[in-house]
Amino acid sequence: MPIIQAHVSAKPDPGLSKKIASHVSARTKDLLRKDPTVTAVTVQYIHPSHWFAGGSSLEDQNLASYWLDIKVVDGTNTKVELEAYIAAIFETMENILGPIHHESYCFVHEVPAAAYGYGGKTQEFRFISGRLTTAA
Repeated sequence: MPIIQAHVSAKPDPGLSKKIASHVSARTKDLLRKDPTVTAVTVQYIHPSHWFAGGSSLEDQNLASYWLDIKVVDGTNTKVELEAYIAAIFETMENILGPIHHESYCFVHEVPAAAYGYGGKTQEFRFISGRLTTAA
């Protein structure tokens, strides 16, 4: 259900991608209650010499960073859950990447159910279909 894009300041590494995807999916399941069987994660790499924070490259600062972007259906999580998720993602990424620049970001986009879906069906369609099935 959610699509997660993780941009990290590192050289491409399939093992690192797998670790990031696994840990981020687990946090998403535990804190946002999203089903990992319908969670998609992409990992993109940006060399630390091409990532700047605070006016200098991460390579020069000897720090890592990330930018995580996740789309979820509007209204499915509370502000407290989102706050806990953002904090947990920071901790998770620091555990994976090492020392993290404080200018590392996690964006949770809450999108309308009628404008978001997978497999050719919107989340709104799935919700209504589920209610009709339950009522029948």
